[in-house]
Amino acid sequence: MTRMFKLVPIALTLMYAFVLYQFSSWRTRRELDAKSTELADPKLRLVTDQIAKALDQDKVRVHIYEIDAVNGLAAPDGRIFITRGFYKKFQEGDISSEELGSVIAHELGHVALGHSRRRMVDFCGQNAIRTVLVILLSRILPGIGGWIANAITMLLAARLSRSDEYEADAYAAALLTKAKIGIEPQISLLKKLEELTQQRRGSAPAWLLSHPKTDDRVRTIETLAAQWQQ
Repeated sequence: MTRMFKLVPIALTLMYAFVLYQFSSWRTRRELDAKSTELADPKLRLVTDQIAKALDQDKVRVHIYEIDAVNGLAAPDGRIFITRGFYKKFQEGDISSEELGSVIAHELGHVALGHSRRRMVDFCGQNAIRTVLVILLSRILPGIGGWIANAITMLLAARLSRSDEYEADAYAAALLTKAKIGIEPQISLLKKLEELTQQRRGSAPAWLLSHPKTDDRVRTIETLAAQWQQ
C-alpha cells in the first residue's frame, strides 16, 4: 500500500503532462489555422512535385506560416509549414528552390517517422523523471536538488531532440536522392542556417543543444550518401 502511495505523484505527473501536451497541440493548431495559407509558388512547385513523385503522391502540400522567423515546422496533425521569413529568403534569392525543398523533405521526415507522437511520450516521460529526481535529490541535496533535477531533464530533452533531427536529416537525404534532387541543396542550406536565423552557437557544448551542430549534420549526411553509392 505504501509503495502504491509513492507512485501517486508520478501517475499524477504523467496525467498532467498528457493534458498539457494535448492543450499545447490544440493551441498550436489554432494558431496555425489562423495564421497560415497554402503555398502556391510555381517555381517551388517544380521541386515539391519531384518530392511528391518520389513519395508516390499526387502532391505535397506546404503552408506558409505568417511569422517573420526563419523556420520550418511539422505540425502534430501532419501538415508541413514554412514561415513567411523563410519564404522571403527564397524570394530574395538567398536560398534556392532546391534548398527550400530540402527543408520540406526534412519536415516530411518528422511526420513520417512519428516524431510528433514520440515527443508526446517523451514529454510525459521527462515530467515523470523530473518528479522522481526532485523527490530523491531534494532529500539528499536540499535547496539545489530541484535545480539539478531540472538540469538533468533538460539535457535528456536536448539529446532526444538531436536524435530526431538526425533521423529527419537521414530521411530527407534519402528522399532527395530518390527525387533526383540530391543531397547538395540539403548540405548547402544547413551551412547557411546559422546566418539565416541570425543565431551564433559559438563553442557551446553539443550536449546542451536541441539541434546537432551543423558540421556533425553535414558529415552524417555525407557518410550516408557515400554508403548509398557503394
